[in-house]
Amino acid sequence: MNFLWIFVVALAFSACGFKKYVWFISIGYGFSVAAIGAALLVMFPGDGGTLAACVLFLIYGCRLGGYLALREWKSSTYNAKMKTEIKSGDGMKLIAKVSIWVSAALLYACETSPVLFRLQNGAGTDTMLLVGLGVSVCGLIVESAADLQKNAAKKVNPRRFVDTGLYRIVRCPNYFGEMLFWTGVFVGGVNVLQSVWQWVAALTGYLGIIYVMFGGARRLEMRQNRTYGSDPEYQAYVKKTPIMVPLIPLYSVEKYKWLVA
Repeated sequence: MNFLWIFVVALAFSACGFKKYVWFISIGYGFSVAAIGAALLVMFPGDGGTLAACVLFLIYGCRLGGYLALREWKSSTYNAKMKTEIKSGDGMKLIAKVSIWVSAALLYACETSPVLFRLQNGAGTDTMLLVGLGVSVCGLIVESAADLQKNAAKKVNPRRFVDTGLYRIVRCPNYFGEMLFWTGVFVGGVNVLQSVWQWVAALTGYLGIIYVMFGGARRLEMRQNRTYGSDPEYQAYVKKTPIMVPLIPLYSVEKYKWLVA
């Protein structure tokens, strides 16, 4: 029943996607996570560690949702570019939109479920939770810094790919930070899962967001190859800089067609 409640919360806050379907997995995503964090604070009493985990959802979701909303409404350059990259969804059938909405909300509920299950199972703060919180905070810092660095670089030279700051060591540091954040959430709850159902929900959320991030990296790589593919500096950059995880020699995911772009 508790899982159903956070699923309903995710449905409510991701419903903005009916205005523009990509918002199901962007603005709606960020604000759904924030709302789930707020809902967990209301639903359960917690100690310092579990309260911190809920507050971290609030911070993460508000930062991401706010950043995406501001970019959507303020950046004419971004909007013009995305019109050629992402389908508007104007002709999408209602059943297709509902399918995306429900599956996205379910993923968000599963992603946050390790914190829910820790609270629901009456587990307090322990070493695993503290480690998970530390990893999540690192992920949030990396993701936030990557967004700021990219914005700064694009203001200086909007026509050039970004290879400064965190982008020197990994081509998608924002996606890497996202994966770190959710790795921390999963690690922080993995030792208190009590049933097959809880394991299925937690694993579905974690593996699901990892898949989404690699799919996003593939989409970004394909777009950048079209834009910068003839630039010798870009070719040198992609051959020496890992695409998703620093120090892991994976330089391209474009050929993996099973990663939905």
